[in-house]
Amino acid sequence: MLLYEDFVPERLAKLRLQKGVSARDMSLSLGQANNYINNIENKKSLPSMSSFFYICEYLGVTPQEFFDEGNVYPEILNEFIAEAKKLNPQVLSHILCLMKDLNNK
Repeated sequence: MLLYEDFVPERLAKLRLQKGVSARDMSLSLGQANNYINNIENKKSLPSMSSFFYICEYLGVTPQEFFDEGNVYPEILNEFIAEAKKLNPQVLSHILCLMKDLNNK
């Protein structure tokens, strides 16, 4: 099996669970049969390109974020960045220092 055929189902399952939605509910929300997402996660099928874009939109991630294995929590990181953009430079600098300290422990 190709890496893509393993990665997509596993990444989809992780992101879906982070969102706290069942495979059935996600399938129906996407306008698909109730087992659509389950079939992808169980490696029975892969989404078409257009369906993949709908899946990303539903999960609140870009296609790039979907494939970025180093970005474990893309939806949370996007929210963090959006809030960080509202801060003044001094506060942002303090938070950055705190993050660096936390990562070194």
